[in-house]
Amino acid sequence: MFNFNPYIKYKVNGTTYENSKTECDHYVLDLEVSENAVKCVLKPKAPMEMLEFKLNATKTLEKNEVFFANGFQSWTKCYECHADDKITGLGKITHMNNFTKFFAGVQGDYHFAQYDKVGSFHSYTYTYFRNGEDLVLFGSRSEREGYTLFELECSENRFSIAKDIVGCTLENETTLVDVVCFSGKYDDVFDKYFGSMDLRKPKIDYLSGYTSWYNYYQKINEDIILRDLDGLDRAKDSVSIFQIDDGYETFVGDWLDPNPAKFPNGMKYVADKIHDKGYLAGIWIAPFSAQRVSRVAKEHPDWLIKDEKGKPLLGCQGWGGAYTLDFYHPEAREYIKNFFNVIVNEWGFDMVKLDFLYSEAMLPRHGKTRGTIMCEAMDFLRECVGEDKLILGCGVPLGPSFGVVDACRIGCDVSPHFEFNFIDKLLLNMEIVNTRHAINNTFLRRHLDQRVFCNDPDVFFLRDNNLKFTKDQKLLLAKVNNLFGSVLFVSDNAGDYDDETTEYLKLFFKRSEAEILSAEYVTKEDVKICYIEDGKKKTLRFNIRTGKSNLKNIL
Repeated sequence: MFNFNPYIKYKVNGTTYENSKTECDHYVLDLEVSENAVKCVLKPKAPMEMLEFKLNATKTLEKNEVFFANGFQSWTKCYECHADDKITGLGKITHMNNFTKFFAGVQGDYHFAQYDKVGSFHSYTYTYFRNGEDLVLFGSRSEREGYTLFELECSENRFSIAKDIVGCTLENETTLVDVVCFSGKYDDVFDKYFGSMDLRKPKIDYLSGYTSWYNYYQKINEDIILRDLDGLDRAKDSVSIFQIDDGYETFVGDWLDPNPAKFPNGMKYVADKIHDKGYLAGIWIAPFSAQRVSRVAKEHPDWLIKDEKGKPLLGCQGWGGAYTLDFYHPEAREYIKNFFNVIVNEWGFDMVKLDFLYSEAMLPRHGKTRGTIMCEAMDFLRECVGEDKLILGCGVPLGPSFGVVDACRIGCDVSPHFEFNFIDKLLLNMEIVNTRHAINNTFLRRHLDQRVFCNDPDVFFLRDNNLKFTKDQKLLLAKVNNLFGSVLFVSDNAGDYDDETTEYLKLFFKRSEAEILSAEYVTKEDVKICYIEDGKKKTLRFNIRTGKSNLKNIL
């Protein structure tokens, strides 16, 4: 059992206080620590402007022991960390000024979390210590009062449960920490953790099909979409969904204005064509984003989240820059509700892929923490979409999505090249588009699949054109996705496949019944996955930098 002691920093009547007591003139802390739980309730005696809160314990990371660092959001790279490791982020650039702070860290947590220090790690919502097959897991049961961060400072032998509580003033009794702790084998501890929460169950358990993004990006049109839809006839019995990604809209944010030059018959026409094939129809939306040049951003600047200077806050760098709609604004809220109603009820789409969701909660506001905002934003999105439609989350902190989405991306976007290129080497953010990072998260976040949602590891490729993959690299990505994912997409025109490639598509679209025994790094670059498939014990070994593997021997 860990012996946790509190640290709290706050303001009362403009004066800053730091304290490690469970009771003082300003508050009472009810701290309960047992073998399987850590709970801390704050009872203010006066309004407290919260600045920092931690529960600290002593922990020494043993030689072969690792600490799991769960990344900030879907795209953020995850790690199993040894004491001499370092998580590299964007570093000091995020602290230069407000512009670089948000330009650099706009997709991550670099402006409010520690990076670039050997032996200093943090993990969102849950973590574990693993020594061989034995795990000790800590997991937050709620992020509604703020993100829960598990921090490890190896140089100080300190393990902390921290709360990102900045942004709120507490006057009433509040549960700051509600964490469970379980020891045991990998699957057992995760079964217990997620079983301790009353989570809404996903309406699906498996999807396979097509998404348009990774072959055409925004350069799609009705002809391309319908051609690729027909191309799937080669593997029709293996397909359940066809999803249209970014590029159909005139501008990001103006979702009910499909580009008439690209989609002259509108989006209902396309959804109907997809349904005629017997597939679910999916569509991509960034519901909180508004491109600078969009009509909604120009006509309704009052709907946008503002920084401390009253300027619209840049929520993402894509599309020449995009702002973020404040879903707390009553008119913005109605605008969002309306376009969802049209998309799912009038156009008839069965699934919405909701992207760039983190942007809604990058800054505390309205007296709420980042975690509180993200949880309430996810609840709002489920309300908008309805219970009978599917949500695929993307670019979203995972804890607030538990019990809300049916499926979720668990890694960054794959790239059309396997190896790092020049740009990849220059960028240090962990949300970078990168196939190797995607594969890393696919097996390190495997514990989420089927427990809280269907894992979407992003696409695999089988095509020969518009791609810098060897055949071995293509097959490796497809196999890893098949082993660990429950949402399997390609972004190819299957109509171009030869017979051999079509058979590969059917093989990798078939739901894996493999029992995963272990999946871990055996060196800094080499991964070993042990599993039972078709009654046989198999071991997949590969180098995550080169994509070289023994897959040919076990397919």
